[in-house]
Amino acid sequence: MKIFETGIQLYEIYMIAGMAIVTFGIRYIMFPVSGRFQFPELFEKGLGYVPPVVLTAIIVPSVLMPAGETINLKLSNPYLIGAITACAIGGLFKNLLLTIVVSMSVFLGFQWAFALG
Repeated sequence: MKIFETGIQLYEIYMIAGMAIVTFGIRYIMFPVSGRFQFPELFEKGLGYVPPVVLTAIIVPSVLMPAGETINLKLSNPYLIGAITACAIGGLFKNLLLTIVVSMSVFLGFQWAFALG
């Protein structure tokens, strides 16, 4: 049964609502117990590595396999050039806005240049 003209099915609405309830429930359960116990120091230190590791796991496959089939380590891969630029600028200057602007400019420039050739 279609709900909207865009073709969204009723089971998709149920699925999204279910995911929202599960996500909210998991996070809400932790609020009442958040101040009652202390994590070990080593565990808390390890939690600091979770965001960069997850972000790396998301980004590396799309950088190295832009077509989704094989690993592309050639310098004709604009995703790889942009990622290397982002790592270099971020490591040198520690400025997020500068890193984003420069690496996106390099990425788009290389993508445009390779599209012409």
